Amino acid sequence: MMVTQTQQSGSLYSEPEVASDLGGLVWFRADLRVVDNKALSEACKRCDRVMALYIATPMQWHEHHVSPIQVDLIRRRLAVLRQQLKALNIPLMVLELPDFHAIPEAVLAWMQQHQLGHVFANKQYEWNEGQRDDVTARLLNRHQICFSAFDHDCVIAPGEVLTRSGDPFKVFTPFRRQWLTQYRQQPSQPEARPEPVAQRLPDALYSEQPISLTYPEKSSVDWPVDEEALIQRLRTFCMEKAPDYHQKRDFPAVDGTSCLSPYLAIGALSPRQCLSALFAESPFCLDEPESGEFTWCNEIIWREFYRHLIVAWPKLSRDQPFQPWTKHVRWHESESLLSAWQQGETGFPIVDAAMRQLQETGWMHNRLRMITASFLTKDLLIHWQAGEQWFMSHLIDGDLASNNGGWQWAASTGTDAQPYFRVFNPTTQGERFDPKGEFIRKWVHELKDVPDKYIHEPHRWPQAHRLNYPKPIVDHKSARLRAIEEFKTAKAQD
Repeated sequence: MMVTQTQQSGSLYSEPEVASDLGGLVWFRADLRVVDNKALSEACKRCDRVMALYIATPMQWHEHHVSPIQVDLIRRRLAVLRQQLKALNIPLMVLELPDFHAIPEAVLAWMQQHQLGHVFANKQYEWNEGQRDDVTARLLNRHQICFSAFDHDCVIAPGEVLTRSGDPFKVFTPFRRQWLTQYRQQPSQPEARPEPVAQRLPDALYSEQPISLTYPEKSSVDWPVDEEALIQRLRTFCMEKAPDYHQKRDFPAVDGTSCLSPYLAIGALSPRQCLSALFAESPFCLDEPESGEFTWCNEIIWREFYRHLIVAWPKLSRDQPFQPWTKHVRWHESESLLSAWQQGETGFPIVDAAMRQLQETGWMHNRLRMITASFLTKDLLIHWQAGEQWFMSHLIDGDLASNNGGWQWAASTGTDAQPYFRVFNPTTQGERFDPKGEFIRKWVHELKDVPDKYIHEPHRWPQAHRLNYPKPIVDHKSARLRAIEEFKTAKAQD
């Protein structure tokens, strides 16, 4: 079979000169859905035989700090995906390998065993994942097997939202402006579910065995994974919560957010599906920048921005700050302070409530992510990488691009970071966004009897001696000044 090779975003892929009727393999990764899945649609369109594969890599997950609760969500979603694909007459196999290094040879062997000639996948933009795909594509090409990868994790593909000089944007606001301009010119709609494939394969390929993944366990059962529940959650948010999103999203005691990020992280939902549902309810919201619907759309564009960044600056996937001068920051190394932050024992109620919520549920409200990240990197002056890794190892919606982007934003080391002298005051943040301490009392049980007046500074309560709760581990005022001086000194060395 003749193939032509094309270079796309620094990765080598091959495309057949004409549509192929050779068997195709859909390699599922962070795209666990049958609706709006470009790789699946193209395989069904081009091939008479189609099979599907998911490759679990426990050692790689461990290296990337993937949380047990997210792996459990993936496992449960794979069971749903297997049934959805079966309805399309496509078998899904789940293969477990140690890490990415074992994947190229395993995929080649699988293709040869089943006499398949074309691999279809949706791109992943992280550095390690891109290297994995390069090696796999080259190996398959040497054996005359095609590898096609599609930009389908973003509404607008990385590299397509550029400044007038043709460079990637480094700041969010102008990126959003250009993103919106391009989206209005060419709206991107979700792709429909493919039609069933007219093929006859051995019944043994359609496994009904429970899916088991070798990884530490933490139940994700509180998060539904069936298609109907996900679509209903999306529609309900767009109809009932999105109009007030801009007013309620910052209050952790209020059910005002979408809670869809875990599904976006594993690809059970796509950003196009989210926008399509939003515009079905609010077709003109892009012209109403003060609306709740626009504010939520803005969050989806932030997700796009961070993905575009890790493609344009691969160092972000490799533990490097975006701002080179911040390498000179002298981070404080203290296992005791780091542990107090991790365990929710800092003596700052809003910080402790957030960290305990994360440990127990695998979830944290976005406002609280900013507060806790600022506290670690500015009040404690502990390296942002320690916080980034802790979040990834616990979050059900862990996502390298968004998590890294958020942490570097909070630490003032990132591309769109707040100025280094911007430091969140955890006490005033608590007073503003949890004024009566409802969220705090839910997660910091020691403070359940503290009056509202003292809930954000319980050590000032006249009966504080009754509390089994730590005093603040740092003085915010002096810590703020120390952080500002440290960043100022680091910047002067650049």
